[in-house]
Amino acid sequence: MSFTTPPRPFDVTALFPQLAPLARTATRLHPRPGSPTVHDSSVGGPLLWPADEPWPHCDEPHDRHASPVVHSPDDVRTLRRDLAAATERLRLDPGAPETTPEERENWERIKAGRPWFDGPIPLLPVAQLYARDVPFPCPPDADLLQVLWCPFDHAEYAHPRTALFWRSTAGVTDVLDAPPEPPVIQSAHYLPEPCLLSPEQVTEYPHPRELDKELRDQLDDFSRWESIDPARYNAYAYDPGELYLNNLSTAPGWKTGGWTRWDPTDPVDRSCPECGTEEVPLLTIASSEWDGGSGTWIAEEDRTTPAPHHPGAEDGNFTLIDIVGGYNLQLHACPADPTHPHIQLIQ
Repeated sequence: MSFTTPPRPFDVTALFPQLAPLARTATRLHPRPGSPTVHDSSVGGPLLWPADEPWPHCDEPHDRHASPVVHSPDDVRTLRRDLAAATERLRLDPGAPETTPEERENWERIKAGRPWFDGPIPLLPVAQLYARDVPFPCPPDADLLQVLWCPFDHAEYAHPRTALFWRSTAGVTDVLDAPPEPPVIQSAHYLPEPCLLSPEQVTEYPHPRELDKELRDQLDDFSRWESIDPARYNAYAYDPGELYLNNLSTAPGWKTGGWTRWDPTDPVDRSCPECGTEEVPLLTIASSEWDGGSGTWIAEEDRTTPAPHHPGAEDGNFTLIDIVGGYNLQLHACPADPTHPHIQLIQ
């Protein structure tokens, strides 16, 4: 299934021609629950991992007090399956039982949690992007990007420790068919729901804090928007600045390329430490596809054919990832050498 972002409420470059040369193309990934294989671009799906290459582990200390109870990945999958089944059952028959005996038995068994584990933690697959499907900065000898993370917060990161691997698919002949999984994870929010991607290209403009002061002041000036009936833009925002920020500049959700959604973080220097080139957004790992302020970015198909049986459908969290209560991880990379990305926590 393909997804279509509605046209922007207004052509912002008609009002502010200075923005036209700053336009960038972003590729919204639109992850939706599915059954990806190692040959698919995906979120949370299996990876095309060479059988003779060791699976990466996190050897750093993990705080056993970060969560009062820990569960295994299979525990989380069981609870998600039962929740989806119960939601669909009640949708079809509001008088149906909220839980079945089997679901109650699973809950009683799982709620006690698992024993703590002190050894190295196998990383979890987060995303796999084939260059044939999704445009992104890529080394000349690679056509596949694989992103994994440790399903625990780390003091120096305050989010899952994330690792990137680049490879050439032509060099992978034997695929690892049973990668190890963590015996326990800190939070169910760090286990991605397997999703297939439906890439779609959109045009983005810089976050206001990346613009010069003169242009920022113009965007906040009501008189510059007089050609638009205030009743029209009041449907999207309280003022023109909010209209630009939430609806005309950067798309929410999983994406490659484009510009960075900085709120509430101020833009930081993104010069490559090796060559000084400005680093660009490589991949945004998002907690949801939209939020309360970005409703105009909801795909047309999600407006007409919602998926109420999926636990995260109502708030656009189809991957079931939640980073620090709704934040995103922004991976920036040097276009000349993207193999050493800079990872930033943003909203």
